[in-house]
Amino acid sequence: MTIKIPTPPLFSFQECLWFLDRNYDDCLHVVTPNSVLKAIELQGQMVLFEVKEEEDHLQIEVLKGHITDEYQLAHYYIKDWFDVDRDLRPFYDALSQDDDFAFMQTKYNGLRLMGIENLFETLGWTIIGQQINLKFAYTLKRSLVEHWGKKLTHQGQAYYIFPEPATIAALKVEDLRALKFTTRKAEYLIGVAQLFAQNQLSKSGLLALASEEKILAELLKIRGIGKWTAHYAMMKCLRTANNIPYGDTGLYTALNNLKNLGKRATIEEIDAVYASFEGWKSYLTIYLWRTLSDQK
Repeated sequence: MTIKIPTPPLFSFQECLWFLDRNYDDCLHVVTPNSVLKAIELQGQMVLFEVKEEEDHLQIEVLKGHITDEYQLAHYYIKDWFDVDRDLRPFYDALSQDDDFAFMQTKYNGLRLMGIENLFETLGWTIIGQQINLKFAYTLKRSLVEHWGKKLTHQGQAYYIFPEPATIAALKVEDLRALKFTTRKAEYLIGVAQLFAQNQLSKSGLLALASEEKILAELLKIRGIGKWTAHYAMMKCLRTANNIPYGDTGLYTALNNLKNLGKRATIEEIDAVYASFEGWKSYLTIYLWRTLSDQK
């Protein structure tokens, strides 16, 4: 089965692939030079698909599994993943007005804010990544997913899906400690999983709040979810527009490189930089992170 999604102006599939790869060992998708392969669960069925770019569209090939609703895969998942429907022109206009940021609209032209559709996966990933480097975070993530996630095999390659909340909710702290999780991190992850499993937390429930401030407040009530974690989840999964992950080391580094704010800019200094990007603060964050690759 082949599905086609027209690509909008200011869209770069290669920039999106770069972001998905970044030379890290992500166990939830496989990036090739010209495509990305991913397994998801859709309407209770595991499906493996490959996304490629043709002249004016994304082409999705279903490699394994059965799809009864093409629209759901194309519009609910792929379009959200690549943020296809967003018009970046207002953001690029804002970049062009900032002498220090203007280069990004050319150098990273077409980069999209790559999403994570599953809220439990998003929060789980942010908990895993708290206070450790990304390389180790990806190692922990792989251990978790390979132990308790679902798997689909195609041509000798395993493709994994992030574990379901009910699966993680049933674990004991010792189960995660055996995978080199800290006790606190294991408690946080199991606790969040239990909230999902008990229907006390959901993506639809948060989106129904219809206010970034209310969503943030609700997330901050959860043990193990601080401002950085909450803003990351809001940016990557809930798609709220004005997220600044205060406390993020990479953000501080990028702002110091481009704005000379020092290694630990104050909230007031960061807010002053972001003030001209109302409605696009989440995107500015992604583009600032993108600049860090130039330092390697």
